[in-house]
Amino acid sequence: MRLALILFAILPLTTISASGGEQVKVAASPLVSFAPSNVRIQVRIVPSDENRGLEVVAESGEFYRSSLVQLEGATAPAAMQFEFHDLPGGEYHVYGILTDSAGGQRAVAYQKLKVLTSGAGS
Repeated sequence: MRLALILFAILPLTTISASGGEQVKVAASPLVSFAPSNVRIQVRIVPSDENRGLEVVAESGEFYRSSLVQLEGATAPAAMQFEFHDLPGGEYHVYGILTDSAGGQRAVAYQKLKVLTSGAGS
């Protein structure tokens, strides 16, 4: 029980990193919540002169929300946080899309999350 409490306290303090072959990485929280939900998305990118844009998307079958930021190459922050408010119920695909100066995709990271509607059993 004590170990579970320690792990529960430490897990929110852990960070994500993008390294090696991963140019971008996303971590959404909470992974399961009740509608309407506020979702935090942390994005890490490997600094590069080719990084010019980052789009973060949360989409389900009936809902779409995104945020687009311009990046200044290797001087852009390596970590950014986004928050999407009042997401309705559904299974969401969360993407971080890193683009170059021509608008081409350099890398994509993906995570799933679920927003339960009121009274939903699963």
